[in-house]
Amino acid sequence: MKSILIIILSGILGTSGMSLVMWLITRSGLANADMVRAVGSIYTRSYNNALLPGVIMHFTAGIIFAFLYVAFLSIFSLSSVGSYIGIGAMIGVFHGLVVSFLLVVLVAEHHPLEQFQKAGSEVAVAHMVGHIIYGLIVGAVIGIAGVRFLQLQ
Repeated sequence: MKSILIIILSGILGTSGMSLVMWLITRSGLANADMVRAVGSIYTRSYNNALLPGVIMHFTAGIIFAFLYVAFLSIFSLSSVGSYIGIGAMIGVFHGLVVSFLLVVLVAEHHPLEQFQKAGSEVAVAHMVGHIIYGLIVGAVIGIAGVRFLQLQ
């Protein structure tokens, strides 16, 4: 049970770090990386009331993906926190590539709000960076706690 709670915590912390980075990118004007409102507004079809549904969906996905990251991390015989962080970041690169591709090719084209219909390379890079941060944090938490998928109890 303790391992499950640590994995959930890693997902919450990873999603928080990713959300902060995406918010900073959006605030800086580098890209429209407001992923939380973009996800929420797919369902609400409105920017104004998209924050709460977006937060719920984003953190739920972050917790689910933490379990997938731990399953993948458990394949390796990692012996240091640094190796967990490194592999977590590499998983984040792959995860970010997939999400960026799907975002640019599928989601933006069909998004109900015009402000999220244009997702160019800067948006893809922002999502890539966010997912790398997510992987770093999940890897760090799992590495520090020493959680392995096969040790869930």
